[in-house]
Amino acid sequence: MKNIYFDMDGTIADLYGVENWLEDLLHEDVRPYAVARPLVNLQALARILNRLTRDGWTVNIISWTSRNGSTAYNEAVAAVKKEWLETHLRSVKFTSIQILPYGTPKELFGSGILFDDEEHNREAWGAGAYTEKEIFQVLKNL
Repeated sequence: MKNIYFDMDGTIADLYGVENWLEDLLHEDVRPYAVARPLVNLQALARILNRLTRDGWTVNIISWTSRNGSTAYNEAVAAVKKEWLETHLRSVKFTSIQILPYGTPKELFGSGILFDDEEHNREAWGAGAYTEKEIFQVLKNL
């Protein structure tokens, strides 16, 4: 099976561009996750992902909850992230959406291609890991 995984925060959603994002997270407010703007052209991304799905690829999300969030807050974060995907990538049929506890090694939960803004995650994933800046370049060549 051919698998593609996307991180969300800093990769397809501009969490870090939301004003007061860190303060909100420290106060367990999900607002930054809800209002984060897309970092890429999501309409173009959806077209490519739908084509790849028809060609036998699975499209997946593998993202983290907040670093020091309570269980209830992290459940709310996961729900808001799923709502964000439904709002912004409605036509994409994700095979799995995994919102893992912060710091969970992503490579334990998937294999294939990963797009992630965090260098540590890409290094741990190994071959097939790319930055958010490489999304269209890589996907257009599949």
